[in-house]
Amino acid sequence: MMVVDSSSVQNLYVTHHRWLHELLRRRLSNAFDAADLAHDTFIRVLKRPQVFDCETRERSYLATIARGLCIDHWRRRQLELAWLETLASRPQAVQPSPEQRAIIVETLYEVDAMLLRLPKKVRDAFILAQLHGLPYRAIAEEIGVCERMVKKYLAQALMHCAMLEAELDGLLIE
Repeated sequence: MMVVDSSSVQNLYVTHHRWLHELLRRRLSNAFDAADLAHDTFIRVLKRPQVFDCETRERSYLATIARGLCIDHWRRRQLELAWLETLASRPQAVQPSPEQRAIIVETLYEVDAMLLRLPKKVRDAFILAQLHGLPYRAIAEEIGVCERMVKKYLAQALMHCAMLEAELDGLLIE
């Protein structure tokens, strides 16, 4: 991959921003979210600029980045909606403050992203243990492995949790 100067990225932006914004607006049915994700797309391009030999490849690159951002956006919305539904069922007296809500949603998003990085059996074992409280034997039967593998999977998942906590605390640098 060849690094491109800022004028090439600027040219890419000028040439394709309107097209990308319209693509995202149709996909998201919301001009404000589309503007945010178009902006985020070009931020990613700035971090990893590339050289293209035709406009079609430029648009394909931008669309691929935007598609991933849309998926992240939709997952985040699903998490937020699930949290708001749970929150609505709680008495008003125990409702968290707006700041606490934002922190909780962000934490849920980070945990979800961490879980998605885990292999399926590791993720399943972790969810069955942590959310459903199943013992190792029941988890082993559920995912079709021995109890020793469940222990290994849970250790792997807990290591990822520790890494996530360290990242969130700013202790790790990417």
